Amino acid sequence: MLSRPKPGESEVDLLRFQSQFLATGAAPAVQLVKKGSRGGGNTNLDQPLLQDHRDVVTLDNLPDSPPALVPAPPKRARPSPGCPLPEHEDPEERLNRHDQHITAVLTKIIERDTSSVAVNLPVPSGVAFPPVFHRSQERQGKSATSGKRSIFAQEIAAKRTSETSVPPVREVSTPDPPDGAASCEALTPRKQGSQLPWGSCGFQGPHLVTGKGLGSKNAEQEAQTIHEENIAKLHAMAPEEILREQQQLLAQLDPSLVAFLRSPSHTHEQAGEKTTEEQRPGGPSVEVTGEEPIVPTFASEPRQEDDLDPGAPALALPVTPDKEWVHMDTVELEKLHWTQDLPPLRKKRTQERMQARFNLQGELLAPDVDLPTHLGLHHHGEEAERAGYSLQELFHLTRSQVSQQRALALHVLAQVIGRAQAGEFGDRLVGSVLRLLLDAGFLFLLRFSLDDRVDGVIAAAVRALRALLVAPGDEELLDSTFSWYRGALVFPLMPSQEDDDEDEDEEPPAEKIKRKSPEQGNRPPSDLARHDVIKGLLATNLLPRLRYLLEVTCPAPSVVLDILAVLIRLARHSLESATRVLECPRLIETVVREFLPTSWYPVRAGPAPSLHRVPCAAAMKLLRVLASAGRNIAARLLSSFDLRSRLSRFLAEAPQEMALPLEEAEALSSEAFRLWAVAASYGQGADLYRELYPVLMRALQAVPEELSTQPARPLSMQRIASLLTLLAQLTLATSSTTPEPSSDSAGASVSATPSSITWTQVSGLQPLVEPCLRQTLKLLPRPEMWQALGPVPTACLLFLDAYYQAWSQQPSLCPGDWLQDMERLSESLLLPLLHTPTLGSLWDSLRSCSPLCNPQFCVRAPEALPSLVSLGSTGGRLSLSLAGSASPFPFLTALLCLFNTLARIHKGLCDQLAAILAAPGLQNYFLQCLAPMAAPHLTPFSAWALRHEYHLQYLALILAQKAATVQPDLAINTALHHSLVLALLSRLLPGSEHLAHELLLSCVFRLEFLPERASGGLEAADFSDRLSLGNNKDSGCGRGALLAQACQDLPSIRSCYLTHCSLARASLLASQASYRGELQRVPGLLLPVPKEPLLPTDWPFLPLIHLYHQAADTSLGLPPADTIGTALRALQWVLVLESWRPQALWAVPPAARLARLMCVFLVDSELFRETPVQHLVAALLARLCQPQVLLDLKLDCPLPGLASFPDLYASFLEHFEAVSYGDHLFGALVLLPLQRRFSVTLRLALFGEHVGALRALGLPLTQVTIRPPPCCPMINIPTVSRSHSPCHSCLCPWSAIQSLPKTTWPFFSSTSGLWLLVPSLHVGALCSMLWPWLMSTASSSPRTPRAQRRSRLPAEACCRKLGCWQMRVSGSTFSTISSLILPSQKALSSIPSCPLCVSSTSSD
Repeated sequence: MLSRPKPGESEVDLLRFQSQFLATGAAPAVQLVKKGSRGGGNTNLDQPLLQDHRDVVTLDNLPDSPPALVPAPPKRARPSPGCPLPEHEDPEERLNRHDQHITAVLTKIIERDTSSVAVNLPVPSGVAFPPVFHRSQERQGKSATSGKRSIFAQEIAAKRTSETSVPPVREVSTPDPPDGAASCEALTPRKQGSQLPWGSCGFQGPHLVTGKGLGSKNAEQEAQTIHEENIAKLHAMAPEEILREQQQLLAQLDPSLVAFLRSPSHTHEQAGEKTTEEQRPGGPSVEVTGEEPIVPTFASEPRQEDDLDPGAPALALPVTPDKEWVHMDTVELEKLHWTQDLPPLRKKRTQERMQARFNLQGELLAPDVDLPTHLGLHHHGEEAERAGYSLQELFHLTRSQVSQQRALALHVLAQVIGRAQAGEFGDRLVGSVLRLLLDAGFLFLLRFSLDDRVDGVIAAAVRALRALLVAPGDEELLDSTFSWYRGALVFPLMPSQEDDDEDEDEEPPAEKIKRKSPEQGNRPPSDLARHDVIKGLLATNLLPRLRYLLEVTCPAPSVVLDILAVLIRLARHSLESATRVLECPRLIETVVREFLPTSWYPVRAGPAPSLHRVPCAAAMKLLRVLASAGRNIAARLLSSFDLRSRLSRFLAEAPQEMALPLEEAEALSSEAFRLWAVAASYGQGADLYRELYPVLMRALQAVPEELSTQPARPLSMQRIASLLTLLAQLTLATSSTTPEPSSDSAGASVSATPSSITWTQVSGLQPLVEPCLRQTLKLLPRPEMWQALGPVPTACLLFLDAYYQAWSQQPSLCPGDWLQDMERLSESLLLPLLHTPTLGSLWDSLRSCSPLCNPQFCVRAPEALPSLVSLGSTGGRLSLSLAGSASPFPFLTALLCLFNTLARIHKGLCDQLAAILAAPGLQNYFLQCLAPMAAPHLTPFSAWALRHEYHLQYLALILAQKAATVQPDLAINTALHHSLVLALLSRLLPGSEHLAHELLLSCVFRLEFLPERASGGLEAADFSDRLSLGNNKDSGCGRGALLAQACQDLPSIRSCYLTHCSLARASLLASQASYRGELQRVPGLLLPVPKEPLLPTDWPFLPLIHLYHQAADTSLGLPPADTIGTALRALQWVLVLESWRPQALWAVPPAARLARLMCVFLVDSELFRETPVQHLVAALLARLCQPQVLLDLKLDCPLPGLASFPDLYASFLEHFEAVSYGDHLFGALVLLPLQRRFSVTLRLALFGEHVGALRALGLPLTQVTIRPPPCCPMINIPTVSRSHSPCHSCLCPWSAIQSLPKTTWPFFSSTSGLWLLVPSLHVGALCSMLWPWLMSTASSSPRTPRAQRRSRLPAEACCRKLGCWQMRVSGSTFSTISSLILPSQKALSSIPSCPLCVSSTSSD
């Protein structure tokens, strides 16, 4: 067997294989056969095959260098072996012989003889035009030699053949039967049933033998002769012989072939071919003479009447078929079912889910609604009786070839999406409409529809895209709150949860960015859209397509507004999306050139024919939203697109003077003011102030007149508020604060130039704004007119706040001037306002409008999707809500902001202005915020609303802190304020880093906010500890002394928490710049994504957690002094909160607090031995072991920040066994999780895996901090009955104690018998712990002699059910225990050998 060549073998090996193959003489695997000539006509088939000449490769005759391939060797034609060329033939003669010139054709013209050809006249049809040939007849009339001729040519050839071959016959006057009608030969046998098919009529012609295969000219005559012979032979045979031959023939055929021939489809096809052939023009016609009418048989009906139900009614057609209809002679029932009446609509209600159907306006139709058919809602196949279209049918219509159907389907889907986002469907639908559409690929269907060529389809696709991306009311909400306190700062509308891998959290941020950046760019749009719809759309080149539509196609005004709305939504997504919109080629240039021109033709009120070359407020809003994303984008817009000239153009004229509709002019003016205000918030655009100063003064002087106009126009009020917001930002720009250079800020690339506005240029604004504020405050007692003002009073207060803040920072001015002006404003306006009853009604309405007190306002919308963020909320648009028209939050927040600024600058006004905190409505609101309730779920709307509510709380608490600092004796409700500070600190969201830092710095650790230290709180703590059972602690280390020391160490505690609760430096600097008015350092108006609060709910334990993590990391470590100090300060503060502010730790479960305390013992081997740490941990453990707290101690539930409590307890036991050396406090913590109501896994960890820890568990009874709960029957044993339920906080089952005589029950109720209440205590461990106490008790017990006690010694005590390790007990120890507990041998035999064992009557 020869081996095959393998990879890596050289040419020498191949030659060796060749020589071996030739030496063996084996036959080759392939036979080489040379083909003949391509023509194949003259090939000599008798010539033998060529001999096989093997190609043998030798290296001897090969040249050393390869042959040159350029130029290529000439090709020579070689004649085929079958057609050899003659050797002595002249080529010219050969060409002349084969050349057929035109002269040869012309010289041989012979005329065809037509004398014997019959002339056939056309048959009159009775119609004006000949019958039209349809392509459905192609198969029936197609000849075998049609070739590649067209249908028309084949039909003409068939007509000519029929005219020449068939002699003219007498026409039948009977009208032609319909197509598909059977002849009498086909119908009679079926009526006769058992008769043979030739019983009544003869065959018209051969059906199986056609003669097509015969080459002679008389093929049809030969076929007819064969047919007649067959008929004659059949007539000569008896019926029995025919049936016998038939059975024999069927037995020889393939059963599958017989089944196919007998199938209805095959018979129908043959019948159709036959009837079509009979009805062909010029074909043979059959004269019907019978009187019995012939029922036409349809192709869709079964041909066997035996299978039909004789009682079934015939299909009632709305019209009667007419023979004159072109190609309607064949009636197909299955295609005419739609012409029947609709099935009856089901009126009865059902519990089954039904498919949702919508009308053309996107409204959900009830399943039993009966609508007329002329509305066009019944053109669907499924559930034909129900009106409306399902989402699947609409989705199918969007891919129709008819553009009107595509446009209609997209329009209906846009209406459905809009109504779904508005919450109109409620709970009538199962599932989410948006989620269903996005999962079906609706997003990319819209993107494909934008590439359509039909304008109507593009307009419908843009409208559907806007309905999908832009939630109703989002833009109106953000526009109406732009003039609120920090209202221009908004959260980005992007998903907060990314699809990250599980191990990404362990990677450094730099490595995560490097690894994620290329991966993000390579992900397909479908994957991106699954997690973020906006990113998926941007990955499909949406922006260039929208630019093309705006620039080239010049769509209708509605399409332009929809495109601009989509661009605004894309810009609100994130800084990255806003940058992509800005950098899209020619997009912003097109928007500025086409929709913000400086000159235009006057536009009348009403629908405009086109928006091109006409100013549009939506275009100005797009630029404003882009500028809000970052200071770099704002600088590029001002410098690259000539926005200064356009701002001057649109602000120079009043809205009434613009050649635009009034509403559009007011909206355009408002957006121009807002764009300028956004640029001024970065310190940009200040040079326009000098140019437009007369315009601003004229607009400001016209404000009182506009405020007096009744009724107030909402757009006019928004324009006034935008003007005041702009003036406030321009006033802040006059402050002399110089920016600090920072390389990591977002605005480092933009040069921070000093402001060009001076104080003298804005000092004259305050006399014009203050009268406007007084005018608005006069309308406060009239709620309807007050609500109509909108944000105007809020904007006036915020301007005064910015005015006095900038005035106080002018170093060249006299401080006495602004102090006197503040006193004048307070005495004449602010202090009288505090005593008005209408202001009290505003404070009272805080609770009803608060999203924190009313979590139902923040319920997520039913159509909200994680991948498509919107501010939609079910209760966010009510009048009595934070964003409603009757909300007191914006005005009161601005008022508190002004009060804080005045109190910070003028200390003498602090106590007077702090009187606002005594309002009963504000106090009730604070109490409601501290009540234990479920926190609102963090949604985009709740994050936005809670941020504004936290502003009011922060400003009120800062004012209370200033008042408590100035006059501590007059401070009221300081404990309430301190509790609210602690609650607010754990609720603040990203973007409020400055507020959290200020609360930690000035309010949380403020001694004035702890009135308990001076009102008997220390003595009350000691007295409470003395009342606890079995507490014999010294007064020097009591809880009162520990709290007093903690109050003295508050500055050190504050420093510790400022270090361990530090926030991100970049975020803190950006937040400080925004809240302090440092305009040159503001990076942007987009806040971070609100994933979670800034600080966790267990932030008081953060220092201990950091110490635990540092100890777990062997590469790091702190000096012992820092470790002790950090742990000591954290434990002191936790003790203060446990004692005086327990509601601050309500959000932290007792099990989580226990786990944090255990971290103190796991840091190192020496920390828990420190005396101050021992005292603090013991005090905290005593608080955890209170009966009301023990009932809430659940170690089996998931704990925040802890993966598994059993794993932590196992580490705790291992550490206890290694370094505890019998520490009593350590042992008390070991015993706490071993209660019978907890998981058996914890007891298995001690008695099964860490048995050695029992030797170090020498805990005296005085150190046992666990006390039985009030429900425990051991509290009052003499009065308890045997029917009491067991106490799951104790070790010994109640059934085991019930088995003892009642004479021994008082012993268990005594202090010395409380060891039986120790949770999960084994007898062996009990012996080692209580040995001294047992010996002293046994020596004084005169019950039984020692010899008798030893005689009742059991061999061993074990408990395998609870996981205890089998252990032996010394005889003396157990005899002492048994003699103390059991008075007789009978009582001893009545209980198990181990008190841990649960008897059959126990419920454990």
